[in-house]
Amino acid sequence: MLKKRIVATVVVRNGIVVQSINFGRYLPVGKPLIALEFLNSWGIDEIILLDISASKEGQQPDYEMVRSASARSYVPLTVGGGISSVAHIRELMHCGADKISFNQMALQKPELISEAADVFGNQCVVVSIDALKTADGYRVYDYLKKETLGKTPAEFAASAEKLGAGEILINSVDRDGSYQGYDLDLIKPVCAAVNVPVIAAGGAKNADDFIEVLSQTEISAASAANFFHFTEHSVNRTKASIAQQLDVRLETHADYKENQFDKDGRLSKKTDQVLEDMLFVRIEKEEI
Repeated sequence: MLKKRIVATVVVRNGIVVQSINFGRYLPVGKPLIALEFLNSWGIDEIILLDISASKEGQQPDYEMVRSASARSYVPLTVGGGISSVAHIRELMHCGADKISFNQMALQKPELISEAADVFGNQCVVVSIDALKTADGYRVYDYLKKETLGKTPAEFAASAEKLGAGEILINSVDRDGSYQGYDLDLIKPVCAAVNVPVIAAGGAKNADDFIEVLSQTEISAASAANFFHFTEHSVNRTKASIAQQLDVRLETHADYKENQFDKDGRLSKKTDQVLEDMLFVRIEKEEI
């Protein structure tokens, strides 16, 4: 059985990593390269780099940012933002992207999904779906027009798979930046509608949220953005908590496997004897 993946989404707006709140407020975090370097060091399984200003401004992908990002990334790198042609995808692949993510083009030019899958293979094509809860249920949300569409996220995911998408990324607009946990009622129908891997995003606060969504839905991966940026070793501490109940990768020296955590995911203090013994443990420098 494949291990569940823990994915970091790095949201970039005007060249700066931002904290997104309900797709409407954006708080600056820092430089993309620093964020990627930390995430790689902390043991993330994959990174999704999304430039949310490129499509809005009618710009091409930021190739230089992707080229620099790929040089700092030792895990699969998915890139989204400003992609509107096969030529854009080809250049992104040359810059080091492993997969590309369609959001606006999946709405405006869905045939590009098939074109990309034919040229680069389904495994390289991720369709990112933003979803909003309405009085009529969940609906696909167009963040540029700030309006909902007639299709449900599950219907849209199924049509994207038929066009050639090899993976679905489902984002909850309502839970984005809320720290209220993943929206299981949104995620479950999407998983049931497709036969390709599904990544869930939106709402993660702590390791318990990851455990809940990974154990109670059929997703292949859980992603977070804001959650990973503000605490050192946030990825490997989270994965250590998850690993106590689910099968995830722990590949860094600082794996925290022997540690206990409180309900907020903070490390519990070791006994004085354990801390004293650790003074004499030699730890080799980690090479990635």
